[in-house]
Amino acid sequence: MSADFRSAPLAQLAYADEFTHRHIGPDATETRAMLDALGVDSLDTLLDQTVPETIRQREPLALNGPMTEHQALAALKSVARKNKLFKSFIGMGYYNTFVPPVIQRNVLENPGWYTAYTPYQPEISQGRLEALLNFQQMVMDLTGMELANASMLDEGTAAAEAMAMCKRQNKKNKSDAFFVDEDTHPQTLAVLKTRADYFGFTVITGPAEQLASTECFGALLSYPGSTGQVRDLTDLITQAHEKNVLVTVTSDLMAMMRLKSPGEMGADVVIGSNQRFGVPMGFGGPHAAFFAFRDAYKRSAPGRIIGVSVDSRGKTALRMAMQTREQHIRREKANSNICTSQVLLAVMSSCYAVYHGPEGLRRIAERIHRLAYLLGEGLKDKGFELRHDHYFDTVVVELGSEKKQTGLYQAALTHEINLRKVGNTALGISLDETTTLDDIDRLLNVFCAGDHALNLSQLDGELSAGKRPEAIPAALERHDAVLTHPVFNRFHSETEMLRYLRRLEGRDIALNQSMIPLGSCTMKLNATAEMIPVTWPEFGQLHPFTPMDQAQGYQQLFDDLQQMLKACTGYDAISLQPNAGSQGEYAGLVAIRKYFESKGETERTLCLIPASAHGTNPASAQMAGLQVKVVNCDKDGNVDLADLKAKVEEFGTRIAAIMITYPSTHGVFEEGVSELCALIHSIGAQVYIDGANMNALVGLAAFGQFGGDVSHLNLHKTFCIPHGGGGPGMGPIGVAEHLTPFLPGHPVQDVPGTDPANGTISAAPWGSASILPISWMYIKMMGRDGMRQATEYAILNANYVARQLSGHYPILYKGKNGTIAHECLLDLRPLKEATGVTEEDIAKRLMDFGFHAPTMSFPVPGTLMIEPTESESKEELDRFIEAMITIRKEIAQVESGEHSVEQSPLRNAPHTQDDVMDESWERAYSRDKAARPASWLKEHKVWPTVNRIDNVFGDRNLVCSCPSMEEYR
Repeated sequence: MSADFRSAPLAQLAYADEFTHRHIGPDATETRAMLDALGVDSLDTLLDQTVPETIRQREPLALNGPMTEHQALAALKSVARKNKLFKSFIGMGYYNTFVPPVIQRNVLENPGWYTAYTPYQPEISQGRLEALLNFQQMVMDLTGMELANASMLDEGTAAAEAMAMCKRQNKKNKSDAFFVDEDTHPQTLAVLKTRADYFGFTVITGPAEQLASTECFGALLSYPGSTGQVRDLTDLITQAHEKNVLVTVTSDLMAMMRLKSPGEMGADVVIGSNQRFGVPMGFGGPHAAFFAFRDAYKRSAPGRIIGVSVDSRGKTALRMAMQTREQHIRREKANSNICTSQVLLAVMSSCYAVYHGPEGLRRIAERIHRLAYLLGEGLKDKGFELRHDHYFDTVVVELGSEKKQTGLYQAALTHEINLRKVGNTALGISLDETTTLDDIDRLLNVFCAGDHALNLSQLDGELSAGKRPEAIPAALERHDAVLTHPVFNRFHSETEMLRYLRRLEGRDIALNQSMIPLGSCTMKLNATAEMIPVTWPEFGQLHPFTPMDQAQGYQQLFDDLQQMLKACTGYDAISLQPNAGSQGEYAGLVAIRKYFESKGETERTLCLIPASAHGTNPASAQMAGLQVKVVNCDKDGNVDLADLKAKVEEFGTRIAAIMITYPSTHGVFEEGVSELCALIHSIGAQVYIDGANMNALVGLAAFGQFGGDVSHLNLHKTFCIPHGGGGPGMGPIGVAEHLTPFLPGHPVQDVPGTDPANGTISAAPWGSASILPISWMYIKMMGRDGMRQATEYAILNANYVARQLSGHYPILYKGKNGTIAHECLLDLRPLKEATGVTEEDIAKRLMDFGFHAPTMSFPVPGTLMIEPTESESKEELDRFIEAMITIRKEIAQVESGEHSVEQSPLRNAPHTQDDVMDESWERAYSRDKAARPASWLKEHKVWPTVNRIDNVFGDRNLVCSCPSMEEYR
């Protein structure tokens, strides 16, 4: 140790342990160099030039000082220990499961999977795309349907989206009523009803048999039902079709290993959750939902669909088909506001199916069903009545009185067992792959007060000898082959699975390889210390409807995080329920609608949205029953205040809200934001501020202090939850005091301070609860000063990149002092007009340098939007800058006529090993220039595995199922 350290105060010696210096990329030397390049003497000077004084927050954030990684982990562990791990047999769509360790370690805990971005650049996303194609194939096989998308946010959302799609698709039926089987999970029904309210649909619930006599455009039937009933739906669906009613079936993939598929019964749409395929319960999420449908409905299906195409060499290649970013194209006419999915969890569940294969899954399903049958027979042997004779994994025991129900429910709790109360006189018991014969014995002892004489081993022996359990009718037994594709029948040893996962991972670019400079998407460090608690059993193994006295750790986590987010936003209350940014937008707008309904101001049905807004904004507005009016932007990219004033004068109190993004999607701090908020408030309307760009605000300004009434917060952007290759995310909303009474509630689990009558946004009460520890850890480790510094460095890094590139590419929009916020738009339109080089050419060429492209053509066509984030060092930023300048020189060669566009490395990018190994290299540039255009690539090179993908071919030859294994090879 040097003399300097020996003589330093103890406080200084803690420097190396402070997390802030792990999270923020530039060190003191790099910071000075970047400030010099910008011509400013300090960060404070840069911020004074950038952030309007009218909104500046000068007082420190109301947060504690920073914790080290080890301190924060220890503190959160003490919180986690307050959760009690009882054995839960509650069911209702949530089951305990075994996460195969090879998948936990190599997918869930692997930054090569969880830090990747949505596969909008497919040439460097082939691994994830293959895993998602496997997901689609798995869902299609098990549901018996023709197509499936690449996952939805949760089962409740999938049901709501199915309802909306059925209405879009059903041109022959003019009814506005939707029928729901009363034996549907209550949380699914609640999400569906909330969505129906603002679509103008009437939801009718009743016994499934009532469908035949109900006038409606669509129906949701459950198979198995929420209370476990298994029955043939074929006749009900046939009768519905005769009346031009489209039928959605909510189902269970594990049950489909034993049961006749809904597709074979005639279903139009099949939805459900993939959670029990190797994804922890996590107190409600994140979990992938599946959404399968008829081929005829593909053009109106929500979400993403992975399709098979070819690259420029004719090689099989995958890409997102049809629905890619459709919100940005169709805006308020979009099919859905869902702009993400649950990629990481969909990948886990498809890998679970790959690892176990059809035989392994059949064994798991058979074992679950056999245990359920043993339990049912044991209960009947002691005189108990079961509600249903036919079931897969769930039995409901009729007890005849509330007193007996309460007594047995409490008796189970004393044995650390959670059961489900069904109505006032029954108890439900749902089994899963973790259930054992000892568990059945314990359950029978609870119901029989320790006096059950059934010989479980003997009965199990009879079943093993060929006696068929009678809980599934013979007519509903599944006989068709499923998961026959080679991918589900090859990788069953851990060695093979490990290598398969590594091969897939190697076909993608994620943050563990290089920066991902995507504007508006904030791809920053997802620190390992933040990720570790996600897989702690105290967080992962809790059922979302566990009694709250067993979830006091989660309750403390929620309370802590809500207080910290209030400090960061200036709002009075936070709802953690929305499980994506799009859901947050919807939740905020629903709160606004409820607020005005409470005041009797039902005429407020207009939403003002700037032309520069995220595409999800107008889509969310139409979902909330609001008509969109677009506000123009001025020549500097700001909201045109003159146009806004004209619309306020024209529409007045018909306006419910304005939705703005701040800083703007154009990458600037608009000086007129306070005036805008005051103008909207002058007519009693509400200001919705999209929190997508909050990474440029925390500690410097607060939505709730400069005029916001409600905002959603992208925890997967500003607060470090990783993008997971396109999900999971979280989109909590912050609201001002007057909107607090209208935050979403839940029909099953009480959310303190909310009313279920406000509606339900997500299937689980606190959304994707098990990833909230990530944001808790981030804020705790950064502390009050670190959170502000993260914002300061996000602005510094962005301005440095913009300044270094400004001599080569025009910066489209700047603030009044020539600075930008945390992102910038490069205007490529003049170059495109002069040379024919497109923004796509530049994006693909960046792959040859080992970089993911910035955001293309949003919010302005013909631009690239760059956001470097605070986590990137100057060294990494300089590499990216060098790549962009090198590309500009290649464009200059096209300008000068040295190359045509078609002959240039830009148009032929990305370059693969197939290219450079080709014996007949006849291009106008060298192999080295093609594949190693920068010096650092001679030390390490990330190879794209396919050449530029032919999207037109893929659209004309739509294939959304797995190609043969020979094509994979």
